[in-house]
Amino acid sequence: MRIVSLLPSATEIVCALGLAHELVGISHACDWPPEIAGTPVMTRRVHAEADASSREIHRLVEHSVHGGSSLYALDEAALEAAEPDLILTQELCPACALSYREVNAVARAIDADIRVVSLEPTSLEGIFNTIATVGAMTDAEDEAVEVVGGLRERLGRIETRVATRREAGRTPRRIVALEWLDPPFAVGHWVPEQIRRAGAWDLLGSEGGRSVETSWDAVRDVDPEMLVLMPCGFHLADGLEQWARTPRPASWTGLTAVRDGRVFCVDGSAYFSRPGPRVIDGMELLAELFDPEGAAGSAPGGSWTRVD
Repeated sequence: MRIVSLLPSATEIVCALGLAHELVGISHACDWPPEIAGTPVMTRRVHAEADASSREIHRLVEHSVHGGSSLYALDEAALEAAEPDLILTQELCPACALSYREVNAVARAIDADIRVVSLEPTSLEGIFNTIATVGAMTDAEDEAVEVVGGLRERLGRIETRVATRREAGRTPRRIVALEWLDPPFAVGHWVPEQIRRAGAWDLLGSEGGRSVETSWDAVRDVDPEMLVLMPCGFHLADGLEQWARTPRPASWTGLTAVRDGRVFCVDGSAYFSRPGPRVIDGMELLAELFDPEGAAGSAPGGSWTRVD
């Protein structure tokens, strides 16, 4: 089968199923796993964002989305040359990738037999179901069962450790996780579930719902024990750069998390923004942050750092 994946998460799923050799096209944002290097790229950003601040990027996204334009362009000639049987895209977030409607219109013009599938899970179970769906569409059902089974086993170990530590008297951390910095956005979709099942409570997030704009006043009012910064689409180094550009609110030094030195920046792109297999790695990362003694060494290397 000839597969084009226009989502980083879908690319990771396809590769987890052992089908990297069937990828004939990926998006500009697909950067994992390493074996996809050299795969033809089918998309590009319409606007450069390399030197933009978090607030400037937010304004650009808002202008594009509400103005009816797209943030991304599809290389129609490259897509046609790839001769795909299956294209994986999404409809969940206009700021994250090309929409199903845009991709489907181009695919229909190229070949009516191309199958275009929208993947849009909003929970951990939805992510597992998405892996099973991709497996079913690519004749890799057995591989999907194995991948999902392994992820469930790892999830079970995390939850067992959390329950054991709780029974021993450890109380869940009260945290705020932010998936955008300026303006601040509270996390949504699967991320509050990652946090809860890894041993903490997110005070502003919406489990299963969209991320929503919040304020530093709202953060001050709930006064979390810990702040976790996970800007959507940014790996750790770029997230740190965005944080360096973000103005601190007047209430900053009064926050319990700041006074106690519990403000962390994590690799949002790898472990939280993408609804694929590495969400479990993200939970192992969180477990280490929430309980350094009970979950020491469980986070992927280089996935987080403490910030001021």
